[in-house]
Amino acid sequence: MMSIVKSLIRTENDWGPFIARIFLGIVIFPHGAQKILGIWGGHGLQAMMDSFQAWFGIHPIFSALVAFAEFFGSLALILGLLGRFMAGSIILVMLGAIYYVVNDFFFMNWYSQQRGEGYEFHLLAIGLALIVAVKGSGRYALDGWIQKKLDK
Repeated sequence: MMSIVKSLIRTENDWGPFIARIFLGIVIFPHGAQKILGIWGGHGLQAMMDSFQAWFGIHPIFSALVAFAEFFGSLALILGLLGRFMAGSIILVMLGAIYYVVNDFFFMNWYSQQRGEGYEFHLLAIGLALIVAVKGSGRYALDGWIQKKLDK
């Protein structure tokens, strides 16, 4: 069990994953806050779960997992806590969004000239998350602090 924990928190004092996780967390947090708290144009958890089930046929449990991954996962990324796991969760959420929500367009729908959204945002989020999933949380991460405590 301890080896699993150590592999999840393993990180180096590296700037790249630090930058990736901070920006990914900042960008994903509002999406999670919309779903969980119902702010910034969101309608809250129950409404989101109902909508996901009606629109996409997604079971409410999986919808709740998406909301929790975006909200709590983004906060954990900003703190550098369980960065690899949280980044992996965001990757799964983005892949699900590409599958369920995004149309066959690359570009985001900035000017409402296409029906639906493109997947460029999702690819950027996946790219940032992959850095953290592969390299760990990087510099100034709780993972590094925990790693030092476990290595004593």
